[in-house]
Amino acid sequence: MDINNAKEILGPEFSLIFDVINPIVHDLKLSKDAKILDVGTGKGRMAIILALNNYKVITGEPDNDNTEYAKQNWLENAKKVYIDSLIEYKPFNAEKMSFNDEMFDAIFILGALHHINDKISAFKEFIRILKSKGIIGIFEPTPKAIKRIRKRSPTHPDAVDPREYTKNLPLSVEIRENFLYNIFIFKKI
Repeated sequence: MDINNAKEILGPEFSLIFDVINPIVHDLKLSKDAKILDVGTGKGRMAIILALNNYKVITGEPDNDNTEYAKQNWLENAKKVYIDSLIEYKPFNAEKMSFNDEMFDAIFILGALHHINDKISAFKEFIRILKSKGIIGIFEPTPKAIKRIRKRSPTHPDAVDPREYTKNLPLSVEIRENFLYNIFIFKKI
């Protein structure tokens, strides 16, 4: 499907997020057969953006997560733009995943890291399942974005700086900032 048609179908909020994230996805120059994991499905925005770029994606969140941020109807949106066949949903807990060692080329976390309880354990898992020279792309909302989110969800947690949880881990990091997200691109050394 044409990207502009997809953005129109999925609405202005998706379109805004797409315009911020899609250039990062392109800059990473992942192979079209890359194995990609999206941690924290939510509305499925990250998985849908990746699928609109013709990547196959595994996405998921904990089976027992009953917060307002989980279990949203991401599949309906994926079907609207005909990319649902590129997205596979598997429930998992980021702190202890059943995926094989060095299975993924890239892991993406869009606005979800601050919802993970044990971030240090999650990062250890990310490193375990990430291939050598693999990428972890973390998009954490800016303070301005958190303020907007709290108009809808007053108890929404603060964003976090993932570097606080990656000390002594075999990762390098590049940081990009924009009005919506602080973007941390970690590479496994």
